[in-house]
Amino acid sequence: MSEDVFDTGDIDKMVQRLEELRARHRELDLEIDMLERDGGQDFRIMGLKREKLRIKDRISWLASHLTPDIIA
Repeated sequence: MSEDVFDTGDIDKMVQRLEELRARHRELDLEIDMLERDGGQDFRIMGLKREKLRIKDRISWLASHLTPDIIA
């Protein structure tokens, strides 16, 4: 997965990418569950889990840049 580069002023594009990543994260959950239920392809499952973690990191990064800083 390539790293996204955003103009932090282009919020619409960032929100769109965030939703795409969340959808892919859900798809990976389903695919991993199905493979684990079928009891095989450990290397494939490990690869999908790594991809899922990378996507989670991107989701966290985007979400943190979309959420305004609140000083307590």
